[in-house]
Amino acid sequence: MHIPFLEIDLVALIKWAGYIGIFIIIFAECGVLLGIFLPGDSLLFTAGFLASQGHLNIALLILICFAGAVLGDNFGYAFGRRAGPAIFKKEDSFFFHKKHLDRAARFYDAHGGKTVILARFMPIIRTFAPILAGVGRMNYKVFVLYNLAGGALWAVGLTSLGYFLGSTIPGVDKYLFPIVLMIIILSMLPGIIASLKSLVRKKKQQ
Repeated sequence: MHIPFLEIDLVALIKWAGYIGIFIIIFAECGVLLGIFLPGDSLLFTAGFLASQGHLNIALLILICFAGAVLGDNFGYAFGRRAGPAIFKKEDSFFFHKKHLDRAARFYDAHGGKTVILARFMPIIRTFAPILAGVGRMNYKVFVLYNLAGGALWAVGLTSLGYFLGSTIPGVDKYLFPIVLMIIILSMLPGIIASLKSLVRKKKQQ
């Protein structure tokens, strides 16, 4: 399955990367700044679908995706805790844009600890949320609970959805691109809605 506007053939990527590659991609998207360029949601769903076609073992795939998501967030938390407020002074670069951090910070302020779970389904914010939890020195035990819950809902949920649809709907591979496109659009909706609400509040204050 080729995603034209992302120039990524997810099926070929997953088959080439294998379990280790999938783990690295999920880990990077959840806890490393370059994760904002990676196709997390669509990759999980497509990997689950490929498992339903016998290309991957679903139990091992779910374990790897869950581990990558949880460990990635833990890495992001540790980085944020170590870097502290200094990260807000970091200059823009190819991998880091302050506007992404500010957007995630506003979302974090609005939703608190729940952001660690909610952000799983939001590109860009997903990468910065654990870092902000570390910067804000969120209680680590509380963070771990949110992290495990979010990892289960996101990594296990989307992978299982791909596997379920691939196993129960004949010829679903013909509709794989529109399904993945819908997942990408839905994952962006919360961020778009939050931005629109912020814009409306600013206009009311003027």
